[in-house]
Amino acid sequence: MADAVIEIQGLEFAYPDGRKALLGVDLTVHTGERVALLGANGAGKSTLLLQLIGILKSQKGSIRVCGLELTRKNVRDLRRKLGLVFQIPDDQLFCTSLYDDVAFGPRNLGVPEKEVTSRVQKALRDVGLAGFEDRMAFHLSPGEKKRASIATVLSMNAECLALDEPTSMLDPRARREIGELLKSLSQTQLIVTHDLDLARNACTRAVIMDAGRVVADGVVAELLDDKALLERHGLA
Repeated sequence: MADAVIEIQGLEFAYPDGRKALLGVDLTVHTGERVALLGANGAGKSTLLLQLIGILKSQKGSIRVCGLELTRKNVRDLRRKLGLVFQIPDDQLFCTSLYDDVAFGPRNLGVPEKEVTSRVQKALRDVGLAGFEDRMAFHLSPGEKKRASIATVLSMNAECLALDEPTSMLDPRARREIGELLKSLSQTQLIVTHDLDLARNACTRAVIMDAGRVVADGVVAELLDDKALLERHGLA
């Protein structure tokens, strides 16, 4: 088995109103895997992603990314290893040009501008947006915005990507294109999605969450072909 990139053990979290979102989650993602994290609304999927990069702090349990345990002191270092692509691209595209959007992260890390330029060009090329450096995100199509938001993370040279609903609000063609893009990337990926076609076509493993717990974990085709399982957990 390949080395573990993401290791989550006994993770628990409750919101200030007392609502419990995660109840003892255990999950390991290995190098090179593309894992679909599935579940109905409110299952805890997006909450788990926010825990991974320290936006939300767990009340119990541990998180390790690339061997680095998440603590208050090293959260910045961990975010260099794991990049989060938000569900809404506008949360990551806020500059006056796509170049500046994709350069934002590396510049904040103090990367020399010559290397920033190289990273931006490579990231845009990798997502199929070469030549879009001077475009404003406002003028991009929904699918192009999704690609651009992925580029903002690729420019950070993250070893692992966590993506929240990367195909939401896209037409069928754009969804297929995002799936092909994700398959082309070498980074380990944890993909939160309701798009079962994306899970089947882009991932080899699926994890199903329900009410804050992991309830199934296995080969994606086997889980998605189990209609009773999908119906039981609000996925069909």
